[in-house]
Amino acid sequence: MAAKAAPPVGKQIIDILTKTKRTIATAESCTGGMIAAALTDIPGASAVLYGGFITYSNAAKSDMIHVPARVIEDYGAVSNQVARAMADGARNTARADLAVSATGIAGPDGGSEKKPVGLVYVAVSSDLATLVIEHRFGDIGRDAIRKATVQAALDLVLQVIGDET
Repeated sequence: MAAKAAPPVGKQIIDILTKTKRTIATAESCTGGMIAAALTDIPGASAVLYGGFITYSNAAKSDMIHVPARVIEDYGAVSNQVARAMADGARNTARADLAVSATGIAGPDGGSEKKPVGLVYVAVSSDLATLVIEHRFGDIGRDAIRKATVQAALDLVLQVIGDET
């Protein structure tokens, strides 16, 4: 008898959050709402997903989720520090138990030697800590970078909530 396949990551997240009565919010730049969309694809997500912030511009990051303008100026919108501030800001603004954020350079333009196309930071903020992971997907194409970012963000959420349960 073949082993039963694990459910998709999004379903695992929704199931765990439902069971533990926790909520989540998203703050997205380069993915433009794709993380929230991946979660809302799962039946029952409305019980745990507060909502999402699409903070594509620097002004939106500051205005909507209170990322300090100084952090953006000092480190750039695509940085560990901004990803952390986005996740913390979304969690605090939404009053959610968790928040996931993504900021990166999906291309085809906007990259530099120091911050190339495919550089992405994902973060998860909870009441215990904020974890940020840097990814360098390479110049694999805008759509592929965005999809890889969504998967990386969902994987990080699952890691964090799995560690906390």
